Amino acid sequence: MFRATLKSLLARKVRLVLSGLAVVLGVMFVSGAFVLTDTLGRSFDKVFADAYAGVDVNVAAKPNVRVSEAEGMTLSPAFPAETVQRVAAVPGVADAVGVVAADGARLIGSNGKVVTSFGPPQLGSNWVGEGDLLQLREGRAPRADDEIVVNAALAQAAKVGVGDRVGVLTLAPKREFTLVGVFGYSGGRDSVGGSHEIYFTTPVAQELMLGETGVFNSVTVTAADGVTDAGLRDEVARALGDGFEVKTGAQLSEEMSADLKEGLAFFNRILLGFAAVALLVGTFLILNTFSIIVAQRTRELALLRAIGASGKQIIGSVVLEAVAVGLLASVFGLAAGVGVGALLAYLFGTFAGGLDLAGIAVPASAVLSAFGVGLVITVVAALLPALRAARIPPIAAMQDVATPDRPLTRITVSGAVVTAVGATLLALGLTDNAGDSVLPVILGGVLFTFVGVALLTPLISRPVVSLLGALFAFSVPGRLGRLNSGRNPRRTAITAAALMVGIALVTGVTVILDSAKSSLSALAQDSIKAELVIAGAQVGPRPASFDRDVLTEAAQIPGVRLAGGEYGDMAMVDGQRTWVGASSDPTALRQIFGVERAAGDVDRIGPEQMLVRAETATSRGWSVGSTAQVQLSRGEPRTFTVSGIYRSDVYTNPVTLPPTVTADFAVPHPIQGFVQLDPGTRVDDVLPRVEALLADSPEVSVADRDAFIEQQASQFDTLLTMIQILLALAIVIAVLGIVNTLALSVLERTRELGLLRAIGLRRAQTMRMITVEAVVISVFGALLGTVVGTGLGAAVVRALREDGITDLVLPWTQMGVFLGLAALIGVIAAALPAVRAARINVLGAIAHD
Repeated sequence: MFRATLKSLLARKVRLVLSGLAVVLGVMFVSGAFVLTDTLGRSFDKVFADAYAGVDVNVAAKPNVRVSEAEGMTLSPAFPAETVQRVAAVPGVADAVGVVAADGARLIGSNGKVVTSFGPPQLGSNWVGEGDLLQLREGRAPRADDEIVVNAALAQAAKVGVGDRVGVLTLAPKREFTLVGVFGYSGGRDSVGGSHEIYFTTPVAQELMLGETGVFNSVTVTAADGVTDAGLRDEVARALGDGFEVKTGAQLSEEMSADLKEGLAFFNRILLGFAAVALLVGTFLILNTFSIIVAQRTRELALLRAIGASGKQIIGSVVLEAVAVGLLASVFGLAAGVGVGALLAYLFGTFAGGLDLAGIAVPASAVLSAFGVGLVITVVAALLPALRAARIPPIAAMQDVATPDRPLTRITVSGAVVTAVGATLLALGLTDNAGDSVLPVILGGVLFTFVGVALLTPLISRPVVSLLGALFAFSVPGRLGRLNSGRNPRRTAITAAALMVGIALVTGVTVILDSAKSSLSALAQDSIKAELVIAGAQVGPRPASFDRDVLTEAAQIPGVRLAGGEYGDMAMVDGQRTWVGASSDPTALRQIFGVERAAGDVDRIGPEQMLVRAETATSRGWSVGSTAQVQLSRGEPRTFTVSGIYRSDVYTNPVTLPPTVTADFAVPHPIQGFVQLDPGTRVDDVLPRVEALLADSPEVSVADRDAFIEQQASQFDTLLTMIQILLALAIVIAVLGIVNTLALSVLERTRELGLLRAIGLRRAQTMRMITVEAVVISVFGALLGTVVGTGLGAAVVRALREDGITDLVLPWTQMGVFLGLAALIGVIAAALPAVRAARINVLGAIAHD
């Protein structure tokens, strides 16, 4: 049996390639994700190991508020210069250097725009001299207060050189400096991990990056000969007390790398999620392939039964073929995954600003997942056809028979039950009977409904395919193609279901994101009563900001009624991380956003008072007169009293503090501004004058309300495009499934095609017949996916109505495009099988057994 199976497998090489290609693509995605994260993880290990190679021990004050990169930036508090002297006096310390190092130093390039960094920090530091890691390549060190040096990567990105006058944005408004030096790193590197670095003299760095002179935010400690790093760390920690974090260079490197790897793990899970979708679609393809293979080998398998092969041996033969296909697909999928992972790592490194990549390696997780997933998917998909093959009676070898199409009763009942469960869960969620678990219940209903519809597809396929085929029934090839597409509902359903999965996911996501975009845009249009908005695009943990004087001057422009700015920061409020805001003019912002008073006074905020959103007050048990302790990024904890509670659809700050405390925010400048005009004032008359006020803030711009809302909503379009690109793999696999089904179907119907040719069907008509069959199947899959995706997307939108997603937007244009593409996919998928069918030798086909 083993030899017979191998000979059967090798005799059908095309079948082997077609059945394994889907698994290759799915495995490629899985293994590529692990190769990518392994490569980037080792790259970051190397980056931070290099960055802290010259650090024996590092001292920093404990941050007041710890935040993730998605929430903002963790600020390391400053401490007086006396602390450096205390560290230097600790036994075992050979040298202690006070360091200023903070994210947020942005260089303005030769084109007048800020040089952005998508991920790596933009550090502002004090120059402490060259070392083993850092060396000047051009010019000299900064000596005067208006001189800086930058790393070579930043100089190249900004297109500036030694001697140029450049602008720099920091905590202070734009200031001009002379670039007096460009430095690089050991090994000929232009940066460490793609970071942009600007070095000032120490007093200037303290003023611009920490907000005051005479302070530092870290100390680099060198151990004396014979003193271990760990031992020195413990001595320094004992000398300074609990207010400081004292770590070895190795510790610091490991922790920084671990933080970035945590973000990579999230990215990895996203890639694996899309890989799972691709493998699900691939499962349909493999299941269909082996079902057709078993049908084609009916007489062969029956002969094996007739000469003594047992049912177990037949099952083993089919499963062995599946194992062979799975192994080969896993090998090629792993190889392709390594290539894809390396390519994505290169793109990530380039996009991140020149990250020095570690060598590409194949981690054990990639190998295990490749062979585990490839084998499991293939064997599981082949198991049902194998069981069916074992039931073939030996008498079938004596007859010209095919495996009969089984009744649809069992699969229809199963599909109806699963669909009923999904519908019940959806009903519970949509009628507010799910308590606090509305969204999980809705998502569970979506999943069950999805599976149920897939099981019901064979029952649905017969009438729908017949209806779709009627569009082509005006000719003999069209009528034959229509009959062929409906002759085996189970096979048609499995082929169409593969395309349905991809189209349904794309359609559902489109419905959700378009609905969210429309709802939030409408809400902003109704709620923001300002004609102009000042804002900038955030490309890192630090939001774009501008000078507060811009708002004061904007308020003086003729035709301007109100001008208000908004600050923001993550703070600890009664021990809980909470986003807090502040407004330059609470009265102005109340009118601009239509804030309603729920209790107390919301028109003004005293020095030790705060306003809170009604939902926040309810959840925290606060009322007017309640107090809370607030710890901001800078300064000491303060106690604030609730003086007012407000309601607003747009004004989202849970807590609003007085503008007098913004100096203690991580970013002590407004991050958004709103300008309301007098009735009758033209926007075009005021906008250029506000733009002129922002000349020293190239990170931000002013736009009219409609343009601002459109800019914010465009983020949904970007997200949708990314999801569609990732889901395109599932659709590609579905197309392969149609090609595979048609190719194997042509082989299965060789004699039938020969007879049709013999009675007068021409080659062109044969090709049209195969094409009609493909178009009907693909349009059926796309139509089913569009309907299912629209329904399930609408259910999720309904579940999110309490979160402000109130508009249901159906993407009619995209749905039409999907159906049109499905027809095109059918034509493309039919090309090779149709050509093969047309080239069949008539006499040989009639004699085909």
